[in-house]
Amino acid sequence: MHFTLRQIEVFAAIARQESVSKAAQSLSLSQSATSTSLAELERQSGCQLFDRAGKRLCLNALGQQLLPQAVALLDQARAIEDLLNGKSGFGSLAVGATLTIGNYLATLLIGNFMQRHPECRVKLHVHNTAHIVHQIAQHKLDLGLIEGDCQHPDLEVQPWIEDELVVFCAPQHPLAGRDAVDLAELSGEAWILREQGSGTRMTFEQAVRHRPGKLNVRLELEHTEAIKRAVESGLGIGCISRLALRDAFRRGSLVPVSTPELDLRRQFYFIWHTHKYQTAAMQEFVEQCRALTSGVRRSDEIQLPPIA
Repeated sequence: MHFTLRQIEVFAAIARQESVSKAAQSLSLSQSATSTSLAELERQSGCQLFDRAGKRLCLNALGQQLLPQAVALLDQARAIEDLLNGKSGFGSLAVGATLTIGNYLATLLIGNFMQRHPECRVKLHVHNTAHIVHQIAQHKLDLGLIEGDCQHPDLEVQPWIEDELVVFCAPQHPLAGRDAVDLAELSGEAWILREQGSGTRMTFEQAVRHRPGKLNVRLELEHTEAIKRAVESGLGIGCISRLALRDAFRRGSLVPVSTPELDLRRQFYFIWHTHKYQTAAMQEFVEQCRALTSGVRRSDEIQLPPIA
């Protein structure tokens, strides 16, 4: 072979960081050693892998083709190294989760996973759907758990469990206790919603796309708990997952609004890069997620410890 695993590791790090100095820092190498390693790889292959714009390096077309295979090769090499060192092959796992999944499911799942495999280095990154999709596509995360639609051509998407959004309000709100509320009435309300780019917002906008007139969005917030508090304070009505609301509904601090005209069902998904090597940690974590939801129809029916 005309390349080494170290050269491939340096190439992948520079591709992620778009900077030799940042890649060197992430690999605990000197900047000169990192730069030399890349130069040797390009010289030995006779190919340029990056376009240089000042200090910033961007993958060219060949580099973009190479990156997924390089990442998969490095993952397999680490798995081999773990086995040769007498480890289980559960070296590390980087999971990205959207906010509803991250706040109400992923922390429990990761806690259980780490108890089973204390030697595994696990990272959880919680953000909205658009961000998690981007991170997976850029090979910055191993596995994503998302609650929005994903059409990215480089990502594998597999369904997990059904989820449902619900419109809700404070108990003293005029809509509380109504048998049904139509779209025209909903259009006149002040809304507290998730931000653009979130799976929750995408599902909501798809459901109300036939509404009459423009929706009055009073606040856009990035966290479900902040939306719940704003609605409890009487600032407006909201729409988030039933999973995030079930304890508030039990307490009576918030109440559901019946909206038969809206289809607020959606799916939770697993996503990963199509060229991603399926590590033992990834496979077992997905199996653990499926085991948690086995025989469960919808996310809010999963048995979880009560959320205060």
